[in-house]
Amino acid sequence: MLSQLSHTRLLRFAGLFTWAMVGLPLLYSWLAPQLSETAAEDLALRPMPWQGWTAYLAFGMAYAWLTRGLGGRGRNPLDYLLLMILTLSALGVSYFNGYGLGSVLLMVAACVLPWLLPLKLGVAWLLASQLAVAPVFIRLLDFPPLEALMQSMLYAGFSGFVFVVSLVALQQTQAREEQRRLNAELRATRALLADSARVNERTRISRELHDLLGHHLTALSLNLEVAGHLSEGRVREHVQQAHALARLLLTDVREAVSQLREGGAIDLAAALRPLAENVPSLEIDMDIEAPLTVDDPERAHVLLRCTQEAITNAVRHSGARHLWLSARREGDRVLLQVRDDGRGSDRVTPGNGLRGLSERLRQYGGSLEVNSQHGQGFHLTMGLPVAANAGIRLHGEIEG
Repeated sequence: MLSQLSHTRLLRFAGLFTWAMVGLPLLYSWLAPQLSETAAEDLALRPMPWQGWTAYLAFGMAYAWLTRGLGGRGRNPLDYLLLMILTLSALGVSYFNGYGLGSVLLMVAACVLPWLLPLKLGVAWLLASQLAVAPVFIRLLDFPPLEALMQSMLYAGFSGFVFVVSLVALQQTQAREEQRRLNAELRATRALLADSARVNERTRISRELHDLLGHHLTALSLNLEVAGHLSEGRVREHVQQAHALARLLLTDVREAVSQLREGGAIDLAAALRPLAENVPSLEIDMDIEAPLTVDDPERAHVLLRCTQEAITNAVRHSGARHLWLSARREGDRVLLQVRDDGRGSDRVTPGNGLRGLSERLRQYGGSLEVNSQHGQGFHLTMGLPVAANAGIRLHGEIEG
């Protein structure tokens, strides 16, 4: 059963288990005096007042809420507020109980620090919170200042171990997400390359048929037409039959060339769908027109990269739970729309991701439109011509 749990969920359950175990001596210190006077006299822990119990329960609820989607969602201001509540609640347990049990809870809180704070700030937060328990050892337990400091540093060492374990779990999560993203990109690129190879081969065959058989059959038809005028009798009948067969064969070759060219387009849907597979904490709904084809492999690759970048931005920056992607053909353009339910912003400041999208699209005559409002997510609209020479090719096919 444990093998089926991710390391993030194991961290969460281990922290909740430790929090529950800290509650056992606290509960015993409250129940023992009511059960036996002898137990009350021998009790090492003094009963904790209701303020301490409030802090203890607040710690458990804050930890459970903060770690519900550890590593699978973006950071938001509520997470930092919960981290502050987590730390203050642990300190409250120590101060109201008069013992260092709050330091154990701070060890539990240390496992979420790498997920929310930069490394240096997380280490500073860990040390400051453990040092804040030192007055409890001095005032309530009568420890000399040096011993109180050593006791705090002892718990800080344990907390540091938890911090490092959680940091390793974070790095593994990031590596796993990067591996998933690269695998999805590899599958999508492989589908695109397979389609590109098929398109190139069909184009080569159609060109050979048109250039070789088409020209030779046209010359044969012209020669047979001349021979028909020069011949007489039964010879002329046979020449006319051969001329008719040559014209029929030329028509069949042209139809075959047209079918090869029309079928030589890249299926964009097959390339885009792998990008939506197994994206953590993000449900992606794809609405892709069928069939949706692009003639130019480079432009299909641009749309593939733009879709990948839009999904990556939603995972890393928007804090979205759902993402809707639609792709359809409008005339000689492909219109790609990506919308999420993330935080959004009233003022959009283009970063490297949005600038990269815009540059890719503009290079091939495309466009990017960004709409966002606070609390309503991001809405990206990308348009790209399906081919740079669509009009020339269409004119050539009519003339051919």
